[in-house]
Amino acid sequence: MDEAIQKLFDEGGARANAAYAAQKRRVTIEPVTRLEGHGRIDIHLDAAGDVSRAYFQVPELRGFEVFCQGRPAEDMPQITSRICGVCPTAHHMASAKALDDLYKVQPPSAGRKIRELVYNAFMLEDHALHVFVLGGPDFIVGPEAPPAERNILGVIGKVGIDAGRKVILMRRRLRELISSIGGKVVHPVLGLPGGVAKALRSEDLPALREVAAEALEFAQWTNDVFANIVLADPNYLRMIRSQEYTHRTCYLGQVDANNAVSFYDGILRVVDCEGREIERFEPRHYREHIAEHVEPWSFMKFTYLKTRGWQGFVEGPGTSVYAVGPLARLNAADGFSTPLAQRARESFYSTLGGRPVHHTLANHWARVVEMIHAAERLVELANDPDLASPLVRTLPSAEPSVGIGVVEAPRGTLFHHYETDSRGLIRMANLIVATGNNASRIAMSVERAAKSLIKGGKVTEGLLNRVEMAFRAYDPCLGCATHALPGHTPLKVRVRSLDGTILQELTQD
Repeated sequence: MDEAIQKLFDEGGARANAAYAAQKRRVTIEPVTRLEGHGRIDIHLDAAGDVSRAYFQVPELRGFEVFCQGRPAEDMPQITSRICGVCPTAHHMASAKALDDLYKVQPPSAGRKIRELVYNAFMLEDHALHVFVLGGPDFIVGPEAPPAERNILGVIGKVGIDAGRKVILMRRRLRELISSIGGKVVHPVLGLPGGVAKALRSEDLPALREVAAEALEFAQWTNDVFANIVLADPNYLRMIRSQEYTHRTCYLGQVDANNAVSFYDGILRVVDCEGREIERFEPRHYREHIAEHVEPWSFMKFTYLKTRGWQGFVEGPGTSVYAVGPLARLNAADGFSTPLAQRARESFYSTLGGRPVHHTLANHWARVVEMIHAAERLVELANDPDLASPLVRTLPSAEPSVGIGVVEAPRGTLFHHYETDSRGLIRMANLIVATGNNASRIAMSVERAAKSLIKGGKVTEGLLNRVEMAFRAYDPCLGCATHALPGHTPLKVRVRSLDGTILQELTQD
């Protein structure tokens, strides 16, 4: 064979071998499963088959902040509720509160209580979705069960058809309640600047109280199911406490005047990894305390504590990484205002070693505890004598300028920030959603799980599902979380040769 031709064959073979070796050193989970939105996990293995890096990537972009510009501010509760179908009520309520602030108007007592009642029904219904459908299969069915069984059908097979029927019927009852008061369950039309769109009638209250009582019984039953299936299994407790699912970070949550968990309204409180309060601020001052960092490998921005500065994906004393959501709310607060949730909280901390708990998978248990609190508040509000007052709205009269609204979404703290012209047309909108607040810790959790579980090139479907469990505990909503600063797309396009050399890099800076 001609020497030149032989050389081409040798070079081609070398490139093919290099490409094959590179492929063996990379594991991609795409799409990731049991969450809202689109994501992937890219795992890179070293020569020994151990994980060198793992990335949780969000490849989709949804520019709600940009295309809201020029719209009337009053439209925002309807526009933002369409970000996704999983948490529309959270966006609707944060937006309505931002309009209150924008027009400097406070809802009457009945208007505020109707909002909070609907919101607690939503929190309970959404948490039930995660416990039984999204996150629950990993525990109720098992993390390494066949993929075809790790779903709601597998859960029903494990807990029984009657239990499955109970979950489905209770979620339907709660969604009917939200729809009857809010107009729609997926895209509510309830919140207006200064209150709500309609009052409740006295004759509506008995049925409302009946649903609330059923909801409390359901939340307590869910707690018993979790105790009997998850907490009673020492293998699950060992997995929850394991280092592959543990990070010592800060925690942020909304609390009331007594430092109790508050879903609808309150002050924002941050505790460090020892549980000490380090920051406390009104929602309108969030920009003095929270900033966002961009990485080139994801459309999701990474929030951090502004006073500590971006230090990277690190944990421990002095870290600027914080978490939000069920576990974070329990850690950031001193307790619950309702007795049954408080009792469940005490059991949570006594079992897991005291406050704060840093185990990522403990989010699932914290979510069940919060279901009890949401149901208790539902009962309290349904029996409130002010609820049927016809005074449900204070009409706004102030000239709009800046409005900021915050609620605790099921997945964590949600910020809506609007700036308008004098006519109330949106000039700037900024949404920092729960999954964005959790983005740094989610990235850390996925990499920690991958590095701990994948060794020597041994990669099984069950192990990859346990890597996914690291993000699933946060119940992420990627449709909400993918935003970019106007005019800037953080992803870069890199063209590589077969041996991995970067030949060209394209950006949209």
